[in-house]
Amino acid sequence: MRQTRSRKSGFTLVEVLVASVIGAFIALVAVAALRSISASTERIDMIARAAAEARFAANMISRDLTNLYRAPDMKDMRLIGGREWSADGPIGWLTMYSVGRAKARLDQPEGDVYEVEYNLDRDGEKSVLLRRLWPYPDRETEPGGMLTVIAEDIDVFEVRFFDGEEWQFEWTEELNSIPELVEVTLAARQEGGGENALETFVVSFARPWWVGQEGGEEAEEAPKQPEERPAEARSEESSSEREDEGGEE
Repeated sequence: MRQTRSRKSGFTLVEVLVASVIGAFIALVAVAALRSISASTERIDMIARAAAEARFAANMISRDLTNLYRAPDMKDMRLIGGREWSADGPIGWLTMYSVGRAKARLDQPEGDVYEVEYNLDRDGEKSVLLRRLWPYPDRETEPGGMLTVIAEDIDVFEVRFFDGEEWQFEWTEELNSIPELVEVTLAARQEGGGENALETFVVSFARPWWVGQEGGEEAEEAPKQPEERPAEARSEESSSEREDEGGEE
């Protein structure tokens, strides 16, 4: 009888080398894809953080402007702003009397009218937007209050005022009035560079009929209501009208 030799099954050296090269190529592609996804995720997180900083600050400033304190006398109101120039460019600021319920100091009595100020503080590459809250608004005393950082990495804080004809970058107390529109622009810097996250909004101020300019044009008078006549005069008039109608018949 013939004896058959059994063959051992397995991979040749060439097959092993080819499989190793293909596996290494797939691994390199997978690592590159993971790195790209991770970098994109970090980039999206940076953009979202910058946008959140600008949006939070914009919402707070918009709320304070919307709650601007109104009074018949312009001396009791305040809304001023402008910009100062530095080596890094213009720096905007805004001061107002605003109505709010959040106390600056919880352990002391306060009213509901506060002096609120916003300004940009730059220290080298770091820039923060500050909010000062003063519970005792008075132009004759030195302003104080609680200073709080509301947004970081803010590169641009710009305020413009519309007087009914043109936009201005400054609004002073000498104008003795409030603007018709206030536009605020904020730009937050992203970590690692890239385009800034921009946030812009406009607040409109409807002029009350009792707000006028001191020493200028007088405030418009309120529409006069018809005078209420006594009941006796109305009864005499109605009786005379009935007599006239009876005479005509």
